[in-house]
Order: sequence, then structure tokens, then C-alpha cells
Amino acid sequence: MGSLGMGSLLLIVFVALLIFGPSKLPQLGKAAGNTLREFKNATKGLADDDDSKEKKEETK
Repeated sequence: MGSLGMGSLLLIVFVALLIFGPSKLPQLGKAAGNTLREFKNATKGLADDDDSKEKKEETK
């Protein structure tokens, strides 16, 4: 987490509760998780494409 300490994390969670309310937080967490999962899959696909291009060039 770098320079974020426990107090900073608690403050961020508290402010998020004040802004969004307790009913919206699970929805926001799920949306953030889905976004990160899609980003991870997309970057993995790009890395796999680069690897396959390198293998094709090596076999020539």
C-alpha cells in the first residue's frame, strides 16, 4: 500500500460511507472488482498477443 497507513485507510472508508451511504458501497465494490478483472484480462490478452508475435518472428 505504500505510504497509506491504517488511519488513512479508515478515513477513506469513513468518507466513502458518508458520501455514498452503506447501501451503495457493496455495489461500488462489485463494480470496481469487475472493472479490475476486465482490465487484467485485457492486459493478459495483449501480453499473449505480443508473445505469439515474437514466437512467429523467431521461427522465420
